[in-house]
Amino acid sequence: MPLNMKNVLAAVKEVKSKSTERKFSQSIDLAMNLQNIDMKKPEGRIQERIALPHSAGKDLKVCVIASGEMALNAKKAGAMVIERAALESLVADKKKQKEIAKKYDVFIAEAPLMPLVGKSLGASLGPRGKMPTPIPPNADVKEHIDRHQNLVFVRMRGQPVIQCRVGNEAMADNEIAENVQAIVRRIETKLKRGIKNVKSVYLKTSMGASIKIEM
Repeated sequence: MPLNMKNVLAAVKEVKSKSTERKFSQSIDLAMNLQNIDMKKPEGRIQERIALPHSAGKDLKVCVIASGEMALNAKKAGAMVIERAALESLVADKKKQKEIAKKYDVFIAEAPLMPLVGKSLGASLGPRGKMPTPIPPNADVKEHIDRHQNLVFVRMRGQPVIQCRVGNEAMADNEIAENVQAIVRRIETKLKRGIKNVKSVYLKTSMGASIKIEM
């Protein structure tokens, strides 16, 4: 079951009220501390892309790997595009592979190019959890680019803790709260005992104090 919405909203309001005034809108981050899980089992190796109901308040850099019409449409939509010839040249250029993997937040690939993507970028994208979302050649690439702006990537790094961005101070309280609920619901499905494996949940601004969400 999700967290009580009133409690989430109360935590969001408190986080904002305790935030030090800055010349920029600070991010708001979620931290979930888990308990009684076996880190050697799948529940201890959570690695998920989660679609949020609202943007997390940050423009993601999207890279589209495509050819032909899809490549043209992706460029019109403002995405970086890697076409087949450029993709093939990356196979022997590990430095460039790492630069691309680091520079872009999310990747989308025309499905027929996925085998070549694995050969040229797999070693750099895989460990970062950035392997592309494959889409059919006739798909509306702009729609997919827009949808990817609402994705967050979460994973555990050796400790039973989940951390990710859920919004920023400029967003409406209910939008941030709904993003929190979306993440908690998704993580809950990956845990053997569901919400009982969640020890505590906190929100904080990038430069502020942590506020606990009452469970």
